[in-house]
Amino acid sequence: MNDKPSSPGHSPWRLSVAPMMGWTDRHCRYLHRQLTRHTLLYTEMLTTGALIHGNAAQHLRFNEEEHLVALQLGGSEPADLARCAVLGEQRGYDEINLNCGCPSERVLRGAFGACLMNEAPLVADCVKAMVDVVDIPVTVKHRIGIDKIESYDFAADFVGTVAEAGCKVFIVHARNAWLKGLSPKENREIPPLRYDIVYRLKREFPHLTFSINGGIKTNAEIAEHLRHVDGVMIGREAYHHPWLMVDWDAEFYGDTPRELTREAVEEAMVAYMERAHGEDGVGWYSVASHMLGLRNGLKGARRWRQVWSDHHLKPEPPRAVWQRANTRPDHETLAA
Repeated sequence: MNDKPSSPGHSPWRLSVAPMMGWTDRHCRYLHRQLTRHTLLYTEMLTTGALIHGNAAQHLRFNEEEHLVALQLGGSEPADLARCAVLGEQRGYDEINLNCGCPSERVLRGAFGACLMNEAPLVADCVKAMVDVVDIPVTVKHRIGIDKIESYDFAADFVGTVAEAGCKVFIVHARNAWLKGLSPKENREIPPLRYDIVYRLKREFPHLTFSINGGIKTNAEIAEHLRHVDGVMIGREAYHHPWLMVDWDAEFYGDTPRELTREAVEEAMVAYMERAHGEDGVGWYSVASHMLGLRNGLKGARRWRQVWSDHHLKPEPPRAVWQRANTRPDHETLAA
């Protein structure tokens, strides 16, 4: 993976934060990078159409501090995906990931997501088209099955077919995707988790790298999964409770524990708000929305969130909002 920061002796996929639409933009990833140096960060899914017909430079923008950072693409046309993979590599991303896990009923031209699991040869063609034109890893994120297909063989056949095209890394959400009858939110909660399917894939394809995703919320759960697979991907828990990540570098990468405080992270984000505004006029509230979980569980967290999410304060500079958020109505500073 390029000559970007990583952790010696560990797979780049050991820990990662999932691509989440509407959430894991560059501001969110900057926050996450304050908490963990080594965890691999993923973009929101970008469709090939958005990159080819839209403002690719703006869509692909990220902060250099985010490395290691992977670009997730949505699409099913090999030529379009190859073109976008090249754009991603040129921009400096460390990995290209193909979305084959998002629940979607779309099966027309431009389809993406879990419906592609029904078309493993097409996914293989897409992967090969990208592998042939970039030097960075091309990976696939997928489910263990679709609709009521719960056979291990379905998942194994998909992995085997795609691996032959050059994919060596599979990020597996350990639930089926139900393409009809469930919303995307319900698809993250209702189909049962079957971690054993992912474990078996690793046993039967030992030469491939597998990262497991779905319903994982604690460091103890991460450690248990790492006994069976190569990596763990965390989604909404990392977003809603970002402080979970503060121990990851020491616990899972062998780093010296950091003396990091929430206050220091918040101050770093205020400096980033100022920088982002100076660079292209980004309002502080576009950044602050991603850090509202930073104080979850602490005294005063509710009021702190209220201040940072108060749209009436948008005209104020971020340092003024920061001061207001950290001062009680009686002028007592919030405790750590």
